[in-house]
Amino acid sequence: MARAGAPSADDRRLMTGAAALVRALEDVGVTDIFGMPGGAILPFYDPLLASEKIRHILVRHEQGAGHAAEGYALATGRVGVCVATSGPGATNLITAIGDAHMDSVPMLAITGQVGARAIGTDAFQEADIVGATMPFVKHSFLVTDPEEIPARVAEAFHLAATGRPGPVLIDVSKNAQEGLIEYQAPGRLDLPGYTLPGRPNQRRVQQAAEAIASAERPVLYLGGGLNRSGLPTEALTELVDLIGAPFTTTLTALDVLPSAHPLNLGMPGMHGTVAAVGALQRADLIVCLGARFDDRVTGKVDTFARRASVIHVDVDPAEISKIRTADIPIVGDLKDVVPALSAACRAQFSAEPRADTDQWLTEVAHIRATYPTTWTDTDDGLLQPQEVINHLAAQAPEDTIWVTGVGQHQMWSAHYLRFNRSRSWLTSAGAGTMGYGVPAAMGAKVGAPERTVWLIDGDGCFQMTNQELATATLNNIPIKVAIINNSSLGMVRQWQTLFYGQRYSNTDLHTGADTARVPDFVTLAQAYGAVGLRCERLEDVDDVIAQANAINDRPVVIDFIVSADSQVWPMVAAGVSNDEIQIARGMSPTWEEE
Repeated sequence: MARAGAPSADDRRLMTGAAALVRALEDVGVTDIFGMPGGAILPFYDPLLASEKIRHILVRHEQGAGHAAEGYALATGRVGVCVATSGPGATNLITAIGDAHMDSVPMLAITGQVGARAIGTDAFQEADIVGATMPFVKHSFLVTDPEEIPARVAEAFHLAATGRPGPVLIDVSKNAQEGLIEYQAPGRLDLPGYTLPGRPNQRRVQQAAEAIASAERPVLYLGGGLNRSGLPTEALTELVDLIGAPFTTTLTALDVLPSAHPLNLGMPGMHGTVAAVGALQRADLIVCLGARFDDRVTGKVDTFARRASVIHVDVDPAEISKIRTADIPIVGDLKDVVPALSAACRAQFSAEPRADTDQWLTEVAHIRATYPTTWTDTDDGLLQPQEVINHLAAQAPEDTIWVTGVGQHQMWSAHYLRFNRSRSWLTSAGAGTMGYGVPAAMGAKVGAPERTVWLIDGDGCFQMTNQELATATLNNIPIKVAIINNSSLGMVRQWQTLFYGQRYSNTDLHTGADTARVPDFVTLAQAYGAVGLRCERLEDVDDVIAQANAINDRPVVIDFIVSADSQVWPMVAAGVSNDEIQIARGMSPTWEEE
């Protein structure tokens, strides 16, 4: 009888390291790869051609491969895979690797490397990608021996997908790809020093339940870790309804619960809702689940939620008390902690009377009713971007996956889109990467081909990676793109309006109707084999969106010509207290005295 974990005879046959790399990827369940070949990774591409299990999608830029892998991972919950060659191919992946690191996205980046004997000699297209990405990866491997390949792939997938997810790099030298090995499927993983958190500390969970029961002004602060954990929506809903406290959702967590939930206050922070920001500032207890108290949420840290005790739950112990000291720290996987906390709260609420939170709920409801998130039309007669996004949301299928670029359109989308299920919202949050949108939408559509994928992008972001429209067209990936075209780098322009005396230095993109359209996005879309549409009048918005929704055999791009003067509100200026949130320029909420 074969030893447990030992490879069978059928698993063993002589092959190149490159073929072993393909086989190892098949063994861990990879079905889709985004990449671009080159000299140092070419040995891998030869056996990849014969694979009947892996679809390779040829991108037009390596950064696009990385963001596509991110979009695939976020839409499916599986590890996204991207491939590039050595030197500039590998370094072009760095932005996407950094983005995945900041947003805890499970991703495997495979890069070719020059031969082992040439490493360190400044050989043609040599770059130390392991060293260059060290701050941005969960782990990295330099493989120079073909015998290591099967084990390194299995280990990389385990590392990327477990604990706090993140990007893992495998850099494979050319000689390792060309060398011959007898393929053996790896047995038990050997990762000394990598331990996952066990069951949550029950004493801490009980302390949390007692703190929740005694809180008069509790707020739940829900982060992207809830999406990454794979926690069922039903388990989170049970806890939220049991506690009965208002909740806020960070930018990466907007879809963890339905937008219409009566306790949902929306997004907190710099461009958060007044209700979310105000509730956190006035809370006596914050229950943080899978969030990290980043600067965009807290504003000036020493003024953030000064009256609140903090329960902080995270799978990564490094995040707890990193920015805000946790009064009750709980390290653990949210799939384990949330049900345990529900059980502890249920028992605690049955054993002793809870503190009265009715007045608090009334106060929060009053804030939300008094300061809804809305906008004021500009005077130039152009479309209002917020209104365009509202119309897009109204006509989209309920299971639509929404993707954004970065900037004003991202914040408007966060406020005006509505979500009904998880894995419906993809955006670059921690890194704020312009150019994320087109390839991420493409990756999401590959991972979830049965769902409609709408990208809301800015004209600045779109021009950074729009070449991936060619990839989408040629590979039958029918994404839909709404360009919020305000002819400028909108968010930067807004800061210039507010803080730099309206001196618009290098933010005008000259794509508006008052000049020749450079580029003409409709013609550009058509050049890539997509459908190009333009909309400039409010009365045409619904009809143009309906046209786009009816086209499902190729990508569609709508160029919405909108006002450059539209701004994102509410807003907390950088470096000030969240108490100084403004609902419009020079206008702040009037807080009732407690």
